[in-house]
Formats: sequence, C-alpha cells, structure tokens
Amino acid sequence: RAERGLAVKRLRPMRQAASFGAERNPAMHADLDTLEAILTRRHSSRAFLPDAVPDEVIERITLAASRVPSWCNAQPWQVHVTRKEETDRFREKLYATALSTSSQPDLDWPKQYTGAYLDRRRTCGFQLYDAVGIPKGDRAASGKQMLENYRLFGAPHVAIVTSEADLGTYGIMDAGGFIAMWTVAAEAAGIASVPQAAVAAFSPLLREEFDIPEHRKILCAISFGYEDKSHPVNAFRTERATIDEVLVWTGKKL
Repeated sequence: RAERGLAVKRLRPMRQAASFGAERNPAMHADLDTLEAILTRRHSSRAFLPDAVPDEVIERITLAASRVPSWCNAQPWQVHVTRKEETDRFREKLYATALSTSSQPDLDWPKQYTGAYLDRRRTCGFQLYDAVGIPKGDRAASGKQMLENYRLFGAPHVAIVTSEADLGTYGIMDAGGFIAMWTVAAEAAGIASVPQAAVAAFSPLLREEFDIPEHRKILCAISFGYEDKSHPVNAFRTERATIDEVLVWTGKKL
C-alpha cells in the first residue's frame, strides 16, 4: 500500500500538468492516463511460469515497439526470439558458459557507479535480496541469485537484441528506445519481462547459437513470459527519481 501510495503521489504532478492539455483535447488525458498506468505497473520480473507465449502476441509486441523514433528512421534494432524448446536448450548452454568462461561483451561495462547512481544500484540490489530472504553480506547466497540471470530466471522465451555496428553510439541509443518500448508493449499485453545485460556478456556464445554476424552489436537480452506472481522475487518495486532530479527548466514560468 505504501509503495502504491508513493507511485500515485509521484504521478500527481504529471496528471496536473496533463490536465491543461486535456481541456483542449479530452482524448489526450485518457491516453496519458492509460500510458502512465502501464508504465507504473511494468517492472522487471525474475520468476516466470513455464507456459509459452503465442507467436502472434510476440509479433504484435515487437511491431508496437518498432514504432519508436530512430535517427534518419534507420531502425537499427533486430531481435532473435527463442520458442520454448529452444529456450531450454540455450539456457543450459548459457549457464554452463557463465560458470566456465570469462565475459566478452560487445559493449564496455560502465566504468563506475557514483553518487545517486550508486545509491540506486545498491538499493535495487538490497530490495532484491530482501525479497528472497538473503541476508546482507551473504555473498554465497547473493552470488547464487546472480547466476539466475544465466537460467533466464526460468522464462520460456528470450529475445537477443542487436544493433548495426556501423551506426555506432546512435544506433545503440535508438535500440535502447526499442528495448524500453518492447518491455512496455509486453506489459500492455500481459507479458512480464526483464532486460538483461548479463546475458550479453557472452557474445561469442550468442553469435554461435543465433548465427549473429560480426556487423551486429549484441546489446542485451530480454527474458519474458507469464509472471509467476506467487514468487517473492516479484513482489518488490524499485523507486524512481523525483521530477526535480529529472526535469531542468529553462526560462520563466508563464
């Protein structure tokens, strides 16, 4: 209840700002309310039911996500999606590779987390470990939980997202918008998901398994399926920055 109340409190300024436009266009207010509800509901799921998602639902989610803007309309994103049987086969290979091989990502990891970014990262980790009953400082248990990344958290599907290498940073930025919208569209369709940079750490394996050419940069995976709502790992929700931390006004208020 407290988390829900905090979410409503944070949405209130957005709704107040939207009310002015709604006076001119009532449909806008309804659309924004729907979008806010989906965004607020969306979260990273780390436990899934085994049931497969129908192909037509996956296709519709992907087409919806493809409506995001991109520089010069290049649309550099591409996704390799596994059906259930292939997911299980890949999951075994990925887990074995993670236990025996050093990471070789196509993209550099962040150099460091400092300030608010470090605080948010730590808070998210503590929330995750608290949800599954891991005491602070229990490195063995937290390490075991981290390895669930390479089991794809039990998801029946995984999407491997790539971008054209020649398009560089801006291609990656465009694909980031696609990744975000894919998870939102999935939520709207009743499908849970979790973007995973950890899976992209083993790009040689992914290239071999999915026949991904060298001119495609492997960005991340998205594990997805129907959420296991009974699992405690799916009970916590991360916080969001306040409007003052995100929005910087220039000029006088009218």
